[in-house]
Amino acid sequence: MKINIETIPHTQQRYPTIGDYWDSADGVQQIKVSDMKNEDYEFLVAIHELIEKHLCRKANIKEEDITNFDIAFEKNRENGNVDEPGNDPQAPYYIQHQFATAIEKEVARALGVDWEEYDKFVDLFN
Repeated sequence: MKINIETIPHTQQRYPTIGDYWDSADGVQQIKVSDMKNEDYEFLVAIHELIEKHLCRKANIKEEDITNFDIAFEKNRENGNVDEPGNDPQAPYYIQHQFATAIEKEVARALGVDWEEYDKFVDLFN
């Protein structure tokens, strides 16, 4: 198993998201997290993406289906809506996203990160 987790400028994401994942042609699992100038926030997003990605793979949910759903969600996002695509019950990875969020919240608590402040900050990227 080889996983590459990187913080990148938000403008370099494949679409408007703070966390993204895919398998590169050489089989390396890629996780890209938007630079938020806060190591704990970036770590929380990375943990979320890592968990969600693995659970989706185990459930045979294709990365292409996830990406296509996310891109369509973002394209049709109503002004002022800050929901994450994975919170939509129609998302093909809804269950995996919810579980990853639950773990992310627990890690935030262990780090002493205020979830509400973190969540509001993350919403600024939507």
